[in-house]
Order: sequence, then C-alpha cells, then structure tokens
Amino acid sequence: MRRQGPVRKTRRTATRRTSVSLPRGLHRELAQIAEHQRVSLAWVLRDAAQQYVEAKWPLLAQRP
Repeated sequence: MRRQGPVRKTRRTATRRTSVSLPRGLHRELAQIAEHQRVSLAWVLRDAAQQYVEAKWPLLAQRP
C-alpha cells in the first residue's frame, strides 16, 4: 500500500501534500512564471493542475 502524504485542513478544504519531479527546463519556466506573477511555484502548479482538470474533465472539476 502506498503511503499517502499528510492532510492539511484549511478554512475551505483539506489539502494533501504531493511531491513531483520535473525536468529542469520545465521547473525553470514555471519558476519564472511564478516570479513574474509574484506568486509561489506551488500556486502556479495548483493553478495549472486545476486548469488541466477543467479542460479534460469539466464535469469533474471543482473550484475551491
């Protein structure tokens, strides 16, 4: 059985910490986007994941 990361409860919803490995070039581009938008890299990744789900499975997408 896979070990799941800790669940963090926020005001709106519970979140789960996830670790991903990215190619250096992609990581660099995402970090530049985050810096340009003055947000964290985590924010950029969450936003990208949400947009992906909305585009691929719009009926399953849930906006916080």
